[in-house]
Amino acid sequence: MGEPQIIVPAILSGGSGTRLWPMSRTLYPKQLLALMGAESLLQQTAHRIAGHAGFAPPLIIANEEHRFIIAEQLLEIDIQPQALVLEPCGRNTAPAAAVAALRIVETQPDALMLVMPSDHVINDPAAFHAAIARAAEAARAGFLVTFGITPERAETGYGYIAAGAPISEGGAFAVAAFIEKPAAEEAERYVKAGTYFWNSGIFLFPVQTYLSELQRLRPDMLAACKAALAAARSDTDFVRLDKAAFAKCPSDSIDYAVMEHTTHAAVVPVSMGWSDLGSWDALWEMSAKDERGNALAGNVVAEAASNCYLRSEAGLVAAIGVADLVVVATDDAVMVAPRNRTQEVKQLVARLVRDGRDETDTLPTVHRPWGSYKGLHDGHRVQVKHIVVKPGGRLSLQLHHHRAEHWVIVQGTAKIRRGDEEMVLTEDQSTYIPLGTAHRLENPGKIPLHLIEVQSGSYLGEDDIVRLDDSYGRS
Repeated sequence: MGEPQIIVPAILSGGSGTRLWPMSRTLYPKQLLALMGAESLLQQTAHRIAGHAGFAPPLIIANEEHRFIIAEQLLEIDIQPQALVLEPCGRNTAPAAAVAALRIVETQPDALMLVMPSDHVINDPAAFHAAIARAAEAARAGFLVTFGITPERAETGYGYIAAGAPISEGGAFAVAAFIEKPAAEEAERYVKAGTYFWNSGIFLFPVQTYLSELQRLRPDMLAACKAALAAARSDTDFVRLDKAAFAKCPSDSIDYAVMEHTTHAAVVPVSMGWSDLGSWDALWEMSAKDERGNALAGNVVAEAASNCYLRSEAGLVAAIGVADLVVVATDDAVMVAPRNRTQEVKQLVARLVRDGRDETDTLPTVHRPWGSYKGLHDGHRVQVKHIVVKPGGRLSLQLHHHRAEHWVIVQGTAKIRRGDEEMVLTEDQSTYIPLGTAHRLENPGKIPLHLIEVQSGSYLGEDDIVRLDDSYGRS
């Protein structure tokens, strides 16, 4: 027997973040949030396979808007991906997996690809690894394997997979049918039958089999992915798919594009404490609770409350005598809903988008490759921001046509270029950047640099910026 095929994890991180608003935003979706523990969901996903025998470093397929945050989060946990591939626009999971498979097959044509969404919770990683071992046996025999979650209740929010005849002694079964989200009575029947499983959206594929099935079933999709990868631009940290080619790619899920039509579909059942955290109610289900069934996070006090999810990322949330509620507070928004209606948050966000509300896109703290900034005041002709520059961080050399800036150093050391001048400022020192003056800020020290920026002028939008030089490829 030859050596077993290496398993290459392909982590899909293209989500836009609507179902866990107001914490999850378009530019900071749920996979980047630490919702269950100290690490973000993306970091937890990467950690599940990092360092385990038989796994290659992960390949990340991500939204271009999130590239710096993802790179920083992987650096924090000391995981070096074999590539961070950037999608210029979202095209669902089938093209993302195709791009990953095309990239893998170039150097590892016999590899198995473990496709994992970046925003799932798995509380029993040992059970997950045991299921991967069972799935690998079927995948090496040429099957496209999906992981089916043993249902804990009659859930109507998930799709189901009906298991057919066994195809291996390891516990893999042929897929008899994929079933859309069922009505409550149907879900009850599926749970009692014992042969229906929640569709997890996690897969193990022989890369060549997935590509050959995609060629047979969706040649238009595969051709667009090949073109986008062939014309991709690579720099030190990222592989950027060609925008024009990828934009022509049809948008579809792995299930719809391939799994529901292939004769090679298999399912491996597993019970591993899984959730896709598709709603605040799902997060309540997965969270530790007090003696009254409340899941509390952050700056929260609950008195005579029961079965609630209460979370604050900002000021105090105080609840008295409420039941079965979700309350989530951030610096700029508070969301209140009955627990059994949190699936409707997506519709709420759609309304906010139609109304042009900024709260759908960004959190008050905006992350950049050099650090972050947080808006403290937004008034007529004046804005105030708290800027944090990480050690070694360096903002672009830039100028503004409509605003001047005043900088006050609160902590750390700032190296500043202002026109032809260079200066070093420390705590309690300040400087002024006149309108139209080229300037740059960097942190040469070993601790974070904190400063207060006061902007004044006729227009204060973030698009009033001319980048003359940038260390992060944005000029």
